[in-house]
Amino acid sequence: MTTQRASPRPASVYALAGIRLFNGATGLLAPALLIRRLDPGREALSPAAVYAFRLFGTRTLLLGLDLLTNHGDRLREDLREGVLIHGSDTATAATLGLNGRLPPRTAVLTTLISAVNTVLAATSLANSAKGKRK
Repeated sequence: MTTQRASPRPASVYALAGIRLFNGATGLLAPALLIRRLDPGREALSPAAVYAFRLFGTRTLLLGLDLLTNHGDRLREDLREGVLIHGSDTATAATLGLNGRLPPRTAVLTTLISAVNTVLAATSLANSAKGKRK
């Protein structure tokens, strides 16, 4: 049986995976930390917000692990999905900021983080497409 060696991943894939793993773990294990950054004036934590951060923390952890374990066409599909996921996160954060639903500093920060993730996913996808053509 011959084992096929996977091509090395671009640095942007590792960067995006690291961000996803960090944010996912934080959302899953320390949702109060993130909630307080998004809603600093609230005294009691909303159970719905805790649930949502844990839910999306789990999703984000799994997405980060996919970037580190999948190869070839499956990795490219993960990256295509990442552009959509992070693009919609960027649009949501920007919209919440423009509508005054997030404090301005928080809105800018979350929009920038999501935009960086979008760029990393798009760059990684473009790099993986170049590698496939070789």
